[in-house]
Amino acid sequence: MSDANQPIPSTQSDPVWLNILYYTIGPDDAALSFTQRLARENGWTLAHAERVIREYKRFCYLATRCDHPVTPSDAVDQAWHLHLTYTRDYWQRFCPDVLNRELHHGPTAGGPVEAGRFFNQYALTLRSYERVFGEAAPFDLWPSATQRLQEDPKARRVHPRDGWVVRKRPAALLAAGFIFLVLVWVFH
Repeated sequence: MSDANQPIPSTQSDPVWLNILYYTIGPDDAALSFTQRLARENGWTLAHAERVIREYKRFCYLATRCDHPVTPSDAVDQAWHLHLTYTRDYWQRFCPDVLNRELHHGPTAGGPVEAGRFFNQYALTLRSYERVFGEAAPFDLWPSATQRLQEDPKARRVHPRDGWVVRKRPAALLAAGFIFLVLVWVFH
């Protein structure tokens, strides 16, 4: 039996899982909690952000227990990116005291070979998720490996408070053109 098929301790009794599960990310006295900030920065509801954090914690557990590299879904990656910005929390508390190891974030180098590696790693992560947690990962937060790979690497996140988002549809383009003309006329 390969190491990938070896049983992992029950999450119910594993102290690492219990540490992760009950860990609160970020300082207790922050004006915005980690959950509130994650929701705000991604345009999510608080309930959705809480679900993403739950999945981020599951991802971190997989990273400590699987014998292969794990790859997060896009939503989970957003939580990880934000957690990494809480540098003291992440490197001085979470990694040493909760995970009992360092967990580095390594971006892809790009190209077809990396895409294949990324696809396989993500698919293996989904299989390990099901084996470890006894259920499939929620599809809305963990799409299939094929869907994850098809995500546009050039896509950029734009928060509605930072700018206008105009869809590439004829009606939307006409509306945007009209608004532009009005603004030019008003400020001319």
